[in-house]
Amino acid sequence: MTTDPHQHRPTPAGAVPGAGAAGVTGAAGAGRPASGTGSTEAPMPEAEYRARTESLGEMFASFSENLSTLVRQEIQLAKAEATVEAKKAGSGAGLFAGAAVAGFLVLMFLSMALMWALGSVMHLGWAALIVAVVWAIVAAVLAVTGKKYFDRMKGLRQTQETVQEIPPTLNPNKETP
Repeated sequence: MTTDPHQHRPTPAGAVPGAGAAGVTGAAGAGRPASGTGSTEAPMPEAEYRARTESLGEMFASFSENLSTLVRQEIQLAKAEATVEAKKAGSGAGLFAGAAVAGFLVLMFLSMALMWALGSVMHLGWAALIVAVVWAIVAAVLAVTGKKYFDRMKGLRQTQETVQEIPPTLNPNKETP
C-alpha cells in the first residue's frame, strides 16, 4: 500500500491515487468510493463519507477550525462595516458641527439686534442685561429637559439580557444564580 499525499489515507498497490474503490474520480467523486458496488452509482455525500472515514477527534478538530474561521470572518465583516459607517458618521458630524457654528453666529447677531432695539427705548446696559437673562432662562429650560431625557434612559437592555444568557449556553450543566 502507498499513501496518496492528497487524500492522507493508504491506497492499494497499483491503484490510481485519487480514485475510489469503484474508480470514481474528479470533482463529483472527489476520490470517494461510490456508495454501492457498481461503478454507475453516484458517490457518497460528503457528510456520509467523512462520518465513515474520519475519527471523532478529526471531526471535532475540523469543527473547531471551521468555527474559528467563521468567527474571524464575522469579526472582519463587522470591522469593515463599522469602518464604513464610522466614515459616514464622521462626515455627518462634521456637517452638523458646521451648522451648529453657523446657528450660533445667527443667534449672536439676533441677540445683538434685540439688544440694540431695546437700547433705543432704554439704556443700552439694561437692554443687554435683559437679553442675557432671556438666554439664561432658555438655557435652564433646555438643561432640565435634557436631564429628564437622560433619566428615562434604561441602557442597553437587550444586550444586557443577551450577555446574561451566554454563560448557561456555554456550560449547560452549571446552574446560574
